[in-house]
Amino acid sequence: MPGSTLHTIMMPVRGDGRGPVLFAHASALAKRFGAHVKVVHCHPKTEDLMPKGVVIPSFLRKQIEQASETSAGSDETFLHEKFSADAKKHGVSEQDPELNKPTAKFYEYVGKQVDAVRHLGRLSDLICVSKPSKSENLGFNTLKEALFYSGRPVLVCADTDQVAPDLGKHVAIGWNGSMEASRAVALAMPLIENAEKVTILTGGKTEHAATAEEFQAYLGRRGVASEVVNFHVHGVPGRQLLAKCDEVGADLLIMGAYHESYERETLLGGNSAIVVEEAAIPVVMVH
Repeated sequence: MPGSTLHTIMMPVRGDGRGPVLFAHASALAKRFGAHVKVVHCHPKTEDLMPKGVVIPSFLRKQIEQASETSAGSDETFLHEKFSADAKKHGVSEQDPELNKPTAKFYEYVGKQVDAVRHLGRLSDLICVSKPSKSENLGFNTLKEALFYSGRPVLVCADTDQVAPDLGKHVAIGWNGSMEASRAVALAMPLIENAEKVTILTGGKTEHAATAEEFQAYLGRRGVASEVVNFHVHGVPGRQLLAKCDEVGADLLIMGAYHESYERETLLGGNSAIVVEEAAIPVVMVH
């Protein structure tokens, strides 16, 4: 019997059109686990809109404050209406949390989105974020904040709002015995224990690390049957990992992320950065 579950899923939203994609993933998991989805919209504090180091006349400050409040109220109303429509579409009750019932609620957060992720994400079992967009220069800070400062697993959603209701039916785990991989397994255990099929993908290991077979035995002691699939590492391991996910038919990948610094991997195309950019399936990442 599964020994763990998801209770709270957080998804930050803003007016970038990605809300329906995030909610499609979050609601699928909410219905599987009877979880509550926190849909968090952020609008900046007035002081964050003021030019730094510039003396602003009181009348101009008041105008900026009024314009900010009007804009924030308009955005909140629009996104709340979109959320309500999505909740109805996906069959999730719009209400306060209720144990073992898929629910969702719209929350307004005054401040930066990265601060909301750090604040509210730490009390969530999973944080849903969209794939960062290079062309729009969006999403990189949110992903980084969630990975490095929430202490929680982060679901990088695929670029689609067509999500199967049994998302996480076949979970693949990228295993190299690293500390990041170990943390990913520990924090994503509800998804692992509730999967119908678990495949361990391994293409290398770190020094003094547990082998894939030892990891398989560990899962077995938790009542989780799994299969080990080895692959020879050549080229970019992250790209090979995604290819193996496709080969075995996994619909969700769990992996440790950013063994090197986020900036270095993003700049040089490290394994985690490649997975984030090229994955066609949702990926749960843990640093």
